[in-house]
Amino acid sequence: MNTRIHQGTALITGASSGIGAVYADRLARAGYDLILVARRADKLRALANELTNSTGRSVETLPADLTRPEDLARVEEVLRRDASITLLVNNAGVGATAPLLQSSVEDMDKMITLNVGVLTRLAYAVAPAFVARGHGTIVNIASVVALAPELLNGVYGGSKAFVLAFSQSLQHELGDKGVRVQAVLPGATATDFWDAAGTPVEHLPHEIVMSVDDLVDAALSGLAQGELVTIPALPDAAEWDSYEQARKAMAPRLSRAKPASRYAG
Repeated sequence: MNTRIHQGTALITGASSGIGAVYADRLARAGYDLILVARRADKLRALANELTNSTGRSVETLPADLTRPEDLARVEEVLRRDASITLLVNNAGVGATAPLLQSSVEDMDKMITLNVGVLTRLAYAVAPAFVARGHGTIVNIASVVALAPELLNGVYGGSKAFVLAFSQSLQHELGDKGVRVQAVLPGATATDFWDAAGTPVEHLPHEIVMSVDDLVDAALSGLAQGELVTIPALPDAAEWDSYEQARKAMAPRLSRAKPASRYAG
């Protein structure tokens, strides 16, 4: 990767560790300046110093708890006003593995706020600027539970299904205006997500857990290949293509003047 090529600025949320930190490394090495957003100011500073020293890129830190309206508003303002931003990586999120009836509704509400509300607001903050400039990319980190909601907590699955549908709709709306959208659907990934969600990653079968480096490298390869939806672990992309073709084939028959004949009395 040639760090002397300037690709603009990438703003990455949840950037202090895990997927966000690896995105920061890869994008800096690909020639992006960075704005790193996360709650932990100390971890952001350490990462910024490391990346500046190793890549020579400009790395700005923006400590923020995105569930706090005033912090979210500061990040939104940066996305609206900073004309150097060419890429938003919407990575901040939280998960849960406990069944719904064993989960706190307050915790579930916080999950919806971060996984759905914050991601939506940040995309809406930057999209008009990208459209006005005729270029820009939005990467939304979803999850394979968007397609398999039975696997984990239902609210988590529902929040990631929103991310997938939202990304598909954004691409449909903005694709002809020069804006790229990608939804990334990781499977189990070796990050501290699992500890926070209540199931340490060590408890998962090793054959289903991908390293964070492999996950991000695959996601960036999918972006370079023009994928709207990237599922790094799926061996055969034709399976996703068939799924999408079946979904789209149903679309003309989903809304009709009369109920289907099977519902006739």
